[in-house]
Amino acid sequence: MKYLSAIIFSVAIVLAASFLGKAYVDRAQTNDVIKVTGSGSMNFTSDLIVWEGSFSRTNYDLKTAYESINNDKNIIHKYLLEKGISEDAIIFNSVSTYERSKNEYSNSGKYVGSVFVGYELTQSFKIESTDVELIEKISREVTELLNRGVQLNSIAPRYYYTKLADLKIEMISKATEDANVRAKKIAENAGGKLGKLKSADLGVFQITGQNSGEDYSWSGAYNTSSKKKTASITMRLTYEID
Repeated sequence: MKYLSAIIFSVAIVLAASFLGKAYVDRAQTNDVIKVTGSGSMNFTSDLIVWEGSFSRTNYDLKTAYESINNDKNIIHKYLLEKGISEDAIIFNSVSTYERSKNEYSNSGKYVGSVFVGYELTQSFKIESTDVELIEKISREVTELLNRGVQLNSIAPRYYYTKLADLKIEMISKATEDANVRAKKIAENAGGKLGKLKSADLGVFQITGQNSGEDYSWSGAYNTSSKKKTASITMRLTYEID
């Protein structure tokens, strides 16, 4: 019994030493880290504009309706060329045809059926150009077509930037530099020294109109209504502390 107690005591000491040793090693292998988020933003002006519009004609006779809308197309096409838009920038889509009817009711208000009122033909066009100022000007003056007998429904232009990939790379660099400066300052204030970079995660890329007050989106905002825009991005960095 005496020897058994001694053996049990010895085993307990060995196990305790083993657990303490493992705890010491685990602690020694655990490095403190700093996690920081940096941001980068840039203002830029769009270099590509997309402008769209549509026009319609209605007639009881389908052939007459088509002739009318084709005449409108020719007038619009000539007008756009006269304004200085290049031929290859103008895209006319195919004509859409709808049979229009109106509901009829009796004097008592009871529905009695529908009556065919004609064929409505609609055609749309799209212009893509890097001459942003020119297309902007024409989109504002397009009501001049009323004097030529054409009623055009114009959609507000959309603005894009063709060098977005280069801009994004530059912004990532700025956001990373910003995060690095923050991390160094935190380490110094804590009496430590910034170690190796452990991980870097790219945040959401946002494009908003300058001075627009637009809200950011978790999935990333992408403004197309403003010519002048602001792009922003975040970088989340994790550093070791020496």
